[in-house]
Amino acid sequence: MKLNGILNSQISKGLSDLGHTDLIAIGDCGLPIANDKKIDISLKLGVPSFIDVLEEVLKDFSVEKYILASEIKTYNANQDEKIKQILAGVDYTYISHEEFKEKLKDVKFVIRTGENTPYSNIILQAKNIF
Repeated sequence: MKLNGILNSQISKGLSDLGHTDLIAIGDCGLPIANDKKIDISLKLGVPSFIDVLEEVLKDFSVEKYILASEIKTYNANQDEKIKQILAGVDYTYISHEEFKEKLKDVKFVIRTGENTPYSNIILQAKNIF
């Protein structure tokens, strides 16, 4: 049995299968996600939190850049700031929430958290580790 890191087998395998520029997403409990891409780890409202999941994933995933919905700046500025602190020095872009949902078609998988604050969603692009 694995003793460290991500214990969820779907997430662990999904991360292992990624290559440079592949995309994954972490979303709040309200983000519409196609069933074939969803890894649902939500337990109840707020658990696990978006930030807890992001921090854990980043221990096992190298990010080249990330995408946020521009609405986060207005409707969840605290979450926006936390993300920028956690991913300091990493390039990012904002797109509309509608564009964000459309971009989910390009991700390999989406981790659905229990987060219940607005626009707590991120698309992460894998960085080349060489």
